Amino acid sequence: MKINWFPGHMKKALAQMQKELSKVDVIIYVLDARVPLASINPSLNRIAAGKSILYVFNKIDLADEKRIKEIAPRFKSENSDYIILNSTLSGGGNQIKNKLNFLAKAKIEKYAKKGVKTTIRAMVIGVPNSGKSTLVNNLCGKAKAVTGNRAGVTKANQWLNIGGCVELCDTPGTLYPNLADQKVARHLAYVGSIKDEVVDSVELAEELLFELKEKHQDKVNTRYGQVQNLEDIAKARGFKLGGGEWDIDRAALALVDDFRKGRIGKITFE
Repeated sequence: MKINWFPGHMKKALAQMQKELSKVDVIIYVLDARVPLASINPSLNRIAAGKSILYVFNKIDLADEKRIKEIAPRFKSENSDYIILNSTLSGGGNQIKNKLNFLAKAKIEKYAKKGVKTTIRAMVIGVPNSGKSTLVNNLCGKAKAVTGNRAGVTKANQWLNIGGCVELCDTPGTLYPNLADQKVARHLAYVGSIKDEVVDSVELAEELLFELKEKHQDKVNTRYGQVQNLEDIAKARGFKLGGGEWDIDRAALALVDDFRKGRIGKITFE
């Protein structure tokens, strides 16, 4: 199975982001904590180059927090920092604002010497369905950005004032034109960063089950019992077709949904 998805609005979105860069002080780079390394997009890296960056390891409620705490420090440098959170919970907004103020410290101090309280402008970027718009709404304190548990909800940039002299630019989730590394592509598909309609659900579920059994056999056993394949999951769940055959398609969809909802356990793929 070859996975690739780069609709026209993503190319347009990258061009729009490039135009907005001159206004931006800090990049908020949202990563899905279940697939943090796959969430790094070379196209977005080029946009973020030269800017201060705050990496947000999002959806930590579904991920292996211990592993993320081992990975995250790699993203801290002189002009970058990180934060680990679940953007659906309140309270993360103030932590992010504090980080933004720290990363924009030079600009804040420059204007303070003139007696001026300056506005910090941040651009929120990331792959589709990483929780960017949910994060923006958390920062705003109310729903201003359109959200959805699927890829491709946000279609265009929108600037939002979140108070505290901070403005955010919410951007569409963006992949890159050629997903050459198919392991990366699979990991993005597992978490819904690639539109489900462009992926063979059975093949994707087979790959997911293989990786889960390889590294998280105990969690698979707890959820489904001693299963070897999708047919075993169909049997465990009692998924049958009208003719009495086991419903592999339904088992595939159930497995992927169980992973995405955290029912199999808190898992991070690298």
